[in-house]
Amino acid sequence: MFLNSLSGRFLILTTIFVVLTEVLIFVPSIARYREDYLLARLERAQIASLALLANNGAVSDGLQKELLANAGVLNVVLRRDAVRQLVLSSPIPQPVYATYDLRTEGPFNLIRDALIDLVNPNDRIIRVIGNPVQDAGSLIEVTIETASLRQAMWAYGMRVLALSAVISVMTAFLLFLAVRRLLVVPIKRVVNHMTAYAEAPEDARRVIEPTASVAELREAEMALQSLQKQLTSALKQKERLAQLGGAVAKVSHDLRNILNTAQLFADRMEGSNDPAVARAAPKLVGNISRAVNLCESTLAFGKAEEPPPKLMRLALRPLVDDVIESEQVAAGGEDCPISFIADVSPGLNIRADAEQLHRVLANLVRNARQAIEATGQPGTIEIGAGDSESAWWIRVGDSGPGLPPKARENLFTPFQGNVRKGGFGLGLAIAAELVRGHGGRLELVRSDEDGTEFLIRLPKTVAPSEG
Repeated sequence: MFLNSLSGRFLILTTIFVVLTEVLIFVPSIARYREDYLLARLERAQIASLALLANNGAVSDGLQKELLANAGVLNVVLRRDAVRQLVLSSPIPQPVYATYDLRTEGPFNLIRDALIDLVNPNDRIIRVIGNPVQDAGSLIEVTIETASLRQAMWAYGMRVLALSAVISVMTAFLLFLAVRRLLVVPIKRVVNHMTAYAEAPEDARRVIEPTASVAELREAEMALQSLQKQLTSALKQKERLAQLGGAVAKVSHDLRNILNTAQLFADRMEGSNDPAVARAAPKLVGNISRAVNLCESTLAFGKAEEPPPKLMRLALRPLVDDVIESEQVAAGGEDCPISFIADVSPGLNIRADAEQLHRVLANLVRNARQAIEATGQPGTIEIGAGDSESAWWIRVGDSGPGLPPKARENLFTPFQGNVRKGGFGLGLAIAAELVRGHGGRLELVRSDEDGTEFLIRLPKTVAPSEG
């Protein structure tokens, strides 16, 4: 609908503002017209009185009435030489309603009196006082009826309003054309470019070229152009990565099968009586195991997304104990040089997906264990937990050597944030994704020579979609 468009609303607002301006001009102009009307009556009355005085007052009643009619007044009083003289007179149909001295009236009084005369429909008698022209006396006073004054004021007002309406329409139309040319058309052009670009964002030909002459619109077009170029580049890169990911997934799947077979033969080689084979077999098994892990991690990460978490209330302490027990066995059992500490209250219940949270904690604890084992020194891994008004928090800290600088820079980036030699940088990326699926976040609190500490925050609030 036109009235809901930018052009329609601007046209309406422009018309309103122009009309309002004309009204503000109309009020003082009508007051000015009333003043000029009364001054003209004083001047005509003075001419009539001078014509009478020229004949020493010897005029007939008929001529006197004609002079008063031509002047448009009922009585004329002229003060000359300190003498106040009733020069022309006729019967007054009613008492004088008000007296206006034009010699002392200010602009606000003139506006007020004009509005009163304009809106009052009753015919009244008023007395008007002014200065004679050409110094033909010290004062002239006339008595007139307001009916003719009101009619003249309304006629003048209608002419002013009609002219104002024409000016308003022309001004609004010209402004409408100007705004449409300078604003609406460029905005529509931007919208059309956005629509066309959305249909095929990978087509670089649909990226907008800034042409607007208005500085703000040109800045908007330049910002849109930059955004479209970045998005087009990102989409192309995403497409290439998707194709590469599909190829890698296929290669990893087949390679994993091949490596599994190789691992079976390597396991048999460990029982060989040949000393050289016996020494080489563990290294071969280790390398094959890492290759299999890489294939499995790549296949797991290559899935488009993790399934959404099945949130439910669960006790955190049993889950933490399970993770610690598994890693303790992997570290060598009770005789391992690594101490595992669970600082979690048995009564602490949280809302999470038990399986996904187990994967997150297992990943963090495994990384900590492997980092300590790499030093060949004893160490400690501690899991603590608690809650605040808005969230639950789980802290996983260790006394290991800390993360290398490169790992800290790309900690949650797949294939780049590997935290140990031989790692692939997928574990923390997957863990961070699982925590985000809970609406929380996984962050690195510290990592230095005294150890590393990660913090998991899980919100207590339930998303609207979760009811």
